[in-house]
Amino acid sequence: MKTILKTALLAVALAGTPLIASAPASAATDFSITLGNAAFGYSDGYWDRDHHWHNWRNRAESNYFRDHYKDHYFAMRHNHDRKDRNQGWRNERWWDHH
Repeated sequence: MKTILKTALLAVALAGTPLIASAPASAATDFSITLGNAAFGYSDGYWDRDHHWHNWRNRAESNYFRDHYKDHYFAMRHNHDRKDRNQGWRNERWWDHH
């Protein structure tokens, strides 16, 4: 009986080993925010579609939006956009048509 119990405990321990060994790899997963919610981009950040302001996390994020959404990127700070008085927020909802 002791041999069966020891064998069962060893089997359970060995079965759990891959989970323990892979924990650091899964813990290293990076969290990121998609720019799919971005509505209008400026040199200093972007408005999301829910009218919240976000600063760019880095230059690559800004460049990506500028390159992929040229019609909705403005090469100025959002508070220097004089088209309206809403700090660069625009009332068009272009994303509804894409």
